[in-house]
Amino acid sequence: MKHARVIYEGAVHEATERDGRLQLKDGRLVAEDAVHWLPPLAPAPRPRTILALGLNYADHAKELEFKAPVEPLVFIKGEGTLTGHRQLTHRPADVQFMHYECELAVVIGKTAKKVKRDDAHDFVAGYTVANDYAIRDYLENWYRPNLRVKNRDTCTPLGPWLVDAADIANPMALALQTSVNGKITQAGNTRDMIFDVPFLIEYFSSFMTLQPGDLILTGTPDGVVDCRPGDVIVTEIEKVGALRNTILAA
Repeated sequence: MKHARVIYEGAVHEATERDGRLQLKDGRLVAEDAVHWLPPLAPAPRPRTILALGLNYADHAKELEFKAPVEPLVFIKGEGTLTGHRQLTHRPADVQFMHYECELAVVIGKTAKKVKRDDAHDFVAGYTVANDYAIRDYLENWYRPNLRVKNRDTCTPLGPWLVDAADIANPMALALQTSVNGKITQAGNTRDMIFDVPFLIEYFSSFMTLQPGDLILTGTPDGVVDCRPGDVIVTEIEKVGALRNTILAA
């Protein structure tokens, strides 16, 4: 099932997808363009921790002239970076290169500590699409992206749906693509991750406790391009959804 959180008629609603429309909990059916979309995470639990992978696709590492990492390159993001489907992301006026990153986002479903790889999927509530924008101008080191690169308000659109884990038979075989103003600029597949979802859950839970609602953003393949004010970016993952976002000059 596909779940969403939206604002409709001034109130926050949980909703599910039904025949191309949103069905609110009270049974009303509303059009997708009649609501304000929020990140598809319930009010509780909200993400306590957002873990994001850098250089988790070998082709993206090559694109940036880096060797593929031998262990996960991870940074922490704040919840304030998140925004929803069909929302605006602000591009600072002084930057020269700001690019999207289409990523499969894993939502943890129950407390995970010292989880074995073979059991990892049991701890996943579902999957959603993340667009983890990066501003190259502020990048000091690819291995340690600083706060201004990855922790800016509105710079991590998430959604539109949280898709139940049971509905994604194999998260490691999903096609993904990004389009800018209707032109496809990025294409890849989650099978090309260096560190796959079961590995990441085993790895993280070996030294920290993952809580329900925590997020793991799993990285992006090659094909990133500069995004300018007015550009409409659609990051799409097979069976998970198509996340639309518009760049606005800050």
